[in-house]
Amino acid sequence: MKNRIKVERAEKNITQQELADIISVSRQTIHAIETGKYTPSTILALKIARYFGKSVEEIFSLEEGD
Repeated sequence: MKNRIKVERAEKNITQQELADIISVSRQTIHAIETGKYTPSTILALKIARYFGKSVEEIFSLEEGD
């Protein structure tokens, strides 16, 4: 699954740790999601999208084969 979290974080000028603190997960979780090593739960994806003021589809997209 591809995502735009890193881009969105850059636009808001926040770190992985700051985003993690805001949505109550570890920095490692944010890193794993950004690098595609972890697919977030629906609830976590919704929290991330809500924080950025976007829809889940604007933040996450399926890659061919997902």
